Amino acid sequence: MGIVSLITGRPGSSGFGSASTAEQVTDGIDATNLTAVITGGASGIGLETARVLALRKAHVIIAARNMAAANEAKQLILKEDDTARVDTLKLDLSSIASIKDFAQNFIALNLPLNILINNAGIMFCPYQISEDGIEMQFATNHIGHFLLTNLLLDTMNRTAKETGIEGRIVNLSSIAHQYTYKGGIRFQKINDRAGYSDKKAYGQSKLANILHANELSRRFQEEGVNITANSVHPGLIMTNLFKHSAVVMSMFYHI
Repeated sequence: MGIVSLITGRPGSSGFGSASTAEQVTDGIDATNLTAVITGGASGIGLETARVLALRKAHVIIAARNMAAANEAKQLILKEDDTARVDTLKLDLSSIASIKDFAQNFIALNLPLNILINNAGIMFCPYQISEDGIEMQFATNHIGHFLLTNLLLDTMNRTAKETGIEGRIVNLSSIAHQYTYKGGIRFQKINDRAGYSDKKAYGQSKLANILHANELSRRFQEEGVNITANSVHPGLIMTNLFKHSAVVMSMFYHI
């Protein structure tokens, strides 16, 4: 999609463009037999994804750090459609312990898993270290989703085998993957404070999202697993992700 089409919303070969809504794209889809886990499903892109999948009758699990916001999101969805199937589970992607707890709690529900949307993330935040000793953007945006995906893969693979329905893993990346440290991901200097750049640290975490999806896809094809993995740049959408970039947010708000 060229820059003109991106700005104008002109449809591409698929019939959809940047101005297309989730409801338009999913029109006519019956997701009754699908279960989807959406990280960061309490706000922004995640909430809209949860809302529309629930509207299409999928069973949606909102995974969120802020449970008050998650339950509020659930009520918003139910207010629109009181037959919607929506549940909430606590998940802090910056915490390995929380990720393990989430996976155990989800598996204990004995639900199928058809779709995993790794949506949650933080962006351009000041230098911080997670409780596990990892730079916060890399910990949350990549390590958290990497571990979560691995812990849920058996459930998704089993679901795909039992139902014959292809599993889907989607990593929300960003065009910012092009704007990272020299050489890409600084694996040996992830926690380097002296050379820390909030934007380059974000970029390397988004590059990691893409590499993760690419490697999953390669392995699935090699092993004949009925699951696809993709990464996607969602575009510039004004959500709380921009909370550490007030100037940037203001610029886009007034365009």
